[in-house]
Amino acid sequence: MNSLHPLLEQAFPALSQIDDPAGTKTLAEARLLTVPAGQSVFRVGDSCQNYLLVVKGCVKVVGRSPAGREIVLYRIEECGTCVLTTACLLGQDTYPAEGITETDVQAFAIPRTQFAEALSRSDGLRSFIFHSYGARLSSLIGLVQQLAFERIDLRLARYLIQRGRERIELQITHQDLATELGSAREVISRQLKHFEHQGLVTLGRGTIRVEDLDGLRAQVELQS
Repeated sequence: MNSLHPLLEQAFPALSQIDDPAGTKTLAEARLLTVPAGQSVFRVGDSCQNYLLVVKGCVKVVGRSPAGREIVLYRIEECGTCVLTTACLLGQDTYPAEGITETDVQAFAIPRTQFAEALSRSDGLRSFIFHSYGARLSSLIGLVQQLAFERIDLRLARYLIQRGRERIELQITHQDLATELGSAREVISRQLKHFEHQGLVTLGRGTIRVEDLDGLRAQVELQS
């Protein structure tokens, strides 16, 4: 009988289909963790001790250059797993980035020894783990391609379009935006000023007001 925790089953319905003894035992013994906002869940150089399944909240994964420049690599949002955690467990390596809770987070943890055992003994759980890993690795590769091949004005316009659909006035500093997009604050400020001169945005202290979503979309279409 499958004895999944209701939160885990609700967030990851595919897990309810796992019926082999090793898989169901591993999932039944997964520990529910609660982490408040603003906490590091892993740091650069940490060894990975648990496979995590986030059921509520959001974890931001940040990479840093030797010079201290930061970029948001991705977010682990509810109903998500962490590609770096999986990679570290599979490769028995340490974390190359930091994970920080942006909100209060609830996640289920499977200790690394049980994770390794489940990989070798549970077809169902192994399939779930590699499917989740593959999907999130594809997203990370997409980010690398954007950084390598796309101009910053396109990435900035896309970011503003996406966030502007949710909220016209964004509470974000130029430095935070640079971290989101993997650029320098000066570059972001210069491009935002250009957008402001075009009437696409209005800049305030710690705020960016999106004035013309259609104009931003036209910028992307023109340059794509």
